[in-house]
Amino acid sequence: MDPIVAGASVVAAALAVGLAAIGPGIGQGNAAGQAVEGIARQPEAEGKIRGTLLLSLAFMEALTIYGLVVALVLLFANPFS
Repeated sequence: MDPIVAGASVVAAALAVGLAAIGPGIGQGNAAGQAVEGIARQPEAEGKIRGTLLLSLAFMEALTIYGLVVALVLLFANPFS
C-alpha cells in the first residue's frame, strides 16, 4: 500500500469517528435536557417522554456506530489499496 494512501486512510478514519461522535453527542445532550424539562413541567407524561427519549437516543447512537463502521472499513478493509 502506498504510504500516502495509508496515511490519508488513518486521518480519514480519525475524522469519521470524531465527527460521528460530536453530532450525536450534542444531540443526545439536548434531547436529555429537553426530556428532563418536559418531565418537570408535566410529570404525568413521564412514560411517553421517556419512551420517546430512549427511541431517539437509540437512533442517534446508530449514527455514531455508522461512523465507527466507516472508520474500521478504512483501517482494515481499505478499498483504496
